[in-house]
Amino acid sequence: MSARATTRRRQLGAMMRKLRARKGMTLEEAGRLVGVSKATVSRYETQQGPVKWPIVDALCREFDASEAERNAVVGLAKDAKRQGWWSSFADSIPEDMNLLLTLEDEAVREDHFNCLYVPGLLQTRSYTEAVQNASEMRVAPEEIKRLVDIRMKRQEILTREKPLHLWAILDESVIRRVVGSREVMREQLGHLLKVNQSREITLQVLPFSKGAHSAAMGSFVILGGAEPSLDVVYVDIHAGSLFMEKDEELNRYRLAFDYLRAQALDMTASSAMIERVREEL
Repeated sequence: MSARATTRRRQLGAMMRKLRARKGMTLEEAGRLVGVSKATVSRYETQQGPVKWPIVDALCREFDASEAERNAVVGLAKDAKRQGWWSSFADSIPEDMNLLLTLEDEAVREDHFNCLYVPGLLQTRSYTEAVQNASEMRVAPEEIKRLVDIRMKRQEILTREKPLHLWAILDESVIRRVVGSREVMREQLGHLLKVNQSREITLQVLPFSKGAHSAAMGSFVILGGAEPSLDVVYVDIHAGSLFMEKDEELNRYRLAFDYLRAQALDMTASSAMIERVREEL
């Protein structure tokens, strides 16, 4: 199986390891309970070779996974070979983005804190083009168009049959930073005002007046699975991307997001601030 085809397998393996570790069971013990070898369980967890969903289902039951956890993991096992919409771009998409798109495709919610740019799922095309053109790396126009097209396609998860819920908290600097031009920024702020009326999107602004806060370390995303135990934290850094799934890591970022949510303006006040900034441009 090619590296590009293993993103769902990678997620599946991580979930299987996590469920087994939570149960405090060894590879050998798990295999014995479902009638397979220790090596087979290990292969399932390390993305080696194909998987059989009935075995995955049986393992989940032995791990005392909740019904939602079991359904999510078995679903991944059944879809391990399925290519997502981004497969046509796969040859030129970094592996970390490939994994992000897979996780996002499976997510039921996303919690974003952004302190630099508007979240990609809420960007207008003109704003995205301006962000891409601002890169210190020289990129050909056709490459910029491809990257923008991918970001626009990603946004369809907000309008799919079962859209995820997006909760975005924006530092005030995000709405005040003029990206591209005043016209581009006015359009972007107008879009934020529109989406903040959607039932599936919650948008808050964290004003400068709140001073220091718990997320001073930077932007992050919590990709929510069917169960909290399936959550993954995504952090985009200059040298690449980090995906965190350990309980202590998840708890740290969940606590930070809860704090930010309490400190930020409510939706009505946030929209009012965005409108004021838009009128100032």
